[in-house]
Amino acid sequence: MRIDYKIKGNEKMEFDYKLIGERIKKARMKKGWTQEKLSEEIDVTIAYISRVETGNGQINLKRLAQISNVLDIQLEQLLTGTSVHSNNYLDKDLYNILIQCTPEKQRLIYNIAKIVSGAKFI
Repeated sequence: MRIDYKIKGNEKMEFDYKLIGERIKKARMKKGWTQEKLSEEIDVTIAYISRVETGNGQINLKRLAQISNVLDIQLEQLLTGTSVHSNNYLDKDLYNILIQCTPEKQRLIYNIAKIVSGAKFI
């Protein structure tokens, strides 16, 4: 299940609830918790956790934040699969922007990136 949210202009942010559920399940299992343990920690039913982990139910931000806290995983990691604290968190987004550009625009972006990466003022 995928939900689109408009950010600004034509840009959209998409939430893939199945992927979010998979990330929650992975974090839960890494911690060695059962669905029952997670459901007790955030005061919901096991059925709710099951629906969220399979992507068959939408999770609201409050619950997602609770899960993030009890599983000791960053909220953005659950939402996007990346962390702003990692060195390469923008790689996928930059790649997606580049493949949508013409070769001329790609060269321009490349040249700008070279200039910025070598700049001493940033």
